[in-house]
Amino acid sequence: MTLDDHAEELASDLGVDKEEVKADLANLVEYSVPVEEAKASLRRKYGESTTSGEPTGKEIAEIATSDSAVTVTGRVLTVGKRSIRYQGDDLVIFEGEVADESGTISYTAWEDFDLSPGDSIEAVGAGVREWEGKPELNLGSETGVSFVDTIDVPYEVGGDTELAELAPGDRGVALDVRVVEVETKTIDGRDGETEILSGVLADGSGRLPFTDWDPHSEIETDASIRIENAYVREFRGVPSVNVSEFSTVTPLDHAVEGGEGAPTMSIREAVTSGGMFDVEVVGSLLAVRDGSGLIQRCPECGRVVQRGQCRAHGDVDAEDDLRVKAIVDDGTASVTAVLGTDLTAEVYGGDIDDAREAAREAMDQEVVADSIRESVVGRTFRVRGTLSIDDYGANLDATEFGPSEDDPVARAHGLLDGGVGETGDAAAAGRVGE
Repeated sequence: MTLDDHAEELASDLGVDKEEVKADLANLVEYSVPVEEAKASLRRKYGESTTSGEPTGKEIAEIATSDSAVTVTGRVLTVGKRSIRYQGDDLVIFEGEVADESGTISYTAWEDFDLSPGDSIEAVGAGVREWEGKPELNLGSETGVSFVDTIDVPYEVGGDTELAELAPGDRGVALDVRVVEVETKTIDGRDGETEILSGVLADGSGRLPFTDWDPHSEIETDASIRIENAYVREFRGVPSVNVSEFSTVTPLDHAVEGGEGAPTMSIREAVTSGGMFDVEVVGSLLAVRDGSGLIQRCPECGRVVQRGQCRAHGDVDAEDDLRVKAIVDDGTASVTAVLGTDLTAEVYGGDIDDAREAAREAMDQEVVADSIRESVVGRTFRVRGTLSIDDYGANLDATEFGPSEDDPVARAHGLLDGGVGETGDAAAAGRVGE
């Protein structure tokens, strides 16, 4: 049924104006409230009580996005708490994971059911919606939640984890980490200008970016801290830790080690991961792509401009910059390594002024890219940075770039010993967004 069909059915049952019901229903559905739960809410609003029977009980592994409401018995693994803004009102929601013997499922509770990690519950009439391609339980006013005898599940209770284990959508997580970098930023928030903290966290498993939306004084450079009730979103293709007003941050009495180096992987391994905030690869530089060398950027948005025209801001007074987009291949796969201003200047052997002067003398700015090509193509390099995957391929935004001391022959034997038999295709390296 379409939204219009649902609205017509409701209006007929309730004897109210269809357009008014449709507007209310659209508002709820737009915020991802399941249709059946939204309809039940509107029936209460317009004065009709629900009399439907109890939803079918299901194991978690059986729940599908096509289900409208289910009854579930399981154990609460995690509980997170944060605030959202809906139609101008601030709402506090609770979210996490619940499990039974068959599997786990995420949930969002729109009311405070006083849930804690380890609780065993029966949720009658839990709504189901799709979230990031998977079913998610919605616990609302139409859901009956009761506590039952402890259920044994093959999953760890509580949100303790490591950075390398995090994935977008995780809620209620707890981490022991070290603050590698932190800076204060002013953003245009939902209540006007807002100060936040952003930076990088590290533990023994790796590094990830973070944002603290309600700055905690305990988060300072090189501090070892415990963060509880954090949630994870995707930021530029990698997981990002989010700390909120409901998160707790406490200093640790010991130093958290790790995070100084990045894991070294084959390019295929790294690409298969779906994206990594900090990774190192070693490979042969096969080509320097068009759009490298001396380029021009829009002063408003930073996009690369062509003939003084920005796609977003039209005719602009462009600013010169340096960049390299290089295809790196290690025999397992290939990636486009992107070098920013400083790394490109190191490779070129000169700064923006030097590049501008060379282009002026040659009356062609491509001379800068040609010079870079002559110095790097055909050599083996070690590249460290943030790997992201998009529709155009794999892109590695470099933070470090330098010649590799690896013996190419030994590396080839290592790849063969590891069972890799296919060679990378340079054409598979992705375009880089400007």
